[in-house]
Amino acid sequence: MSLAGAIRAEARALGFAGCAITTPRAIPAARARLAAFLAAGRHGEMGWMAERAHWRGDPAALWPEARAVIMLADSYAPAGDPLAVLARRDRGAISVYARGRDYHDIVKKRLKRLGRWLIDRAGGEIKVFVDTAPVMEKPLAEAAGLGWQGKHTNLVSRRMGNWFFLGAIFTTLPIAPDAAERDHCGRCRRCLDVCPTAAFPAPYQLDARRCISYLTIELKGPVPLPMRPLLGNRIFGCDDCLAVCPWNKFAVTAHEAYAARPELDAPPLAELASLDDAAFRSRFAGTPVKRIGVMRFLRNVLYAIGNSGDPALAPAARRHLDSPDPAVADAAAWALARLGAKPAPPRPAQN
Repeated sequence: MSLAGAIRAEARALGFAGCAITTPRAIPAARARLAAFLAAGRHGEMGWMAERAHWRGDPAALWPEARAVIMLADSYAPAGDPLAVLARRDRGAISVYARGRDYHDIVKKRLKRLGRWLIDRAGGEIKVFVDTAPVMEKPLAEAAGLGWQGKHTNLVSRRMGNWFFLGAIFTTLPIAPDAAERDHCGRCRRCLDVCPTAAFPAPYQLDARRCISYLTIELKGPVPLPMRPLLGNRIFGCDDCLAVCPWNKFAVTAHEAYAARPELDAPPLAELASLDDAAFRSRFAGTPVKRIGVMRFLRNVLYAIGNSGDPALAPAARRHLDSPDPAVADAAAWALARLGAKPAPPRPAQN
């Protein structure tokens, strides 16, 4: 068996849904596309994208000694319809990937195991990357043949759909690359048409400033007023464009490590609005949700309460009117106004 074939076999044994190989210099157009994205300001407050653009746009600059890049896919495909919760307006919609353990730790551990196996078998040096490093995983995965970047800019695979995480192993070993994948979106535009906020200016282009995932996770201050009603009950991320992709009929079973916690599947908004910092940390420990902090989370929950149309949720919003966080207090006032509720209950008449 060739080294590339042995790597793929070991990756499957470790539970990865896909494995393919490319080189650090396989995405020459990435730098220009990234520069155009940044120049248009479509990265919003994600300043780290601009700060490390020289590495992100050229994988070879990140580690000049690297000769090959092993791209791995890890499935987190949901068992049911991830959009069903959107109709339950008194419940919070948490993106599928965030309903269980944080994928960064899960993927990185198995990347390291595969890397150690590779060193033991063939020598060389390795570096592993999962999302947080300045690596353009999706273009590299396309170049390796794992899939193609669809019109929603996420990676799509004919064998796996689009519900999977990506990880990368850079190595100094020269390994024969796989053939790149071609685009199979055709004339389909379901992912573009379903977007609640029109975050795609054109096919294959994303304006993060209009993306619900950005607005609920990355944006630190108040969400712009015109966007708030469009959030619906989405309190962390958004799955709409992923969920409607027809290639998901080939989605593979999710890795067992990504099993959703029952308490994170459509949790009641009233319950979430009552969380203090300690309760928030306890409830979301070990999940991606924890990283946004309790205040940004409450801001999102209050927007969802405002969009619920349920006056019974007004008391849950009212208790945050005096929040020390301006964005939370503003979200509470907005929610009450949307519900047609008074800011505060009337005080008893003085004798």
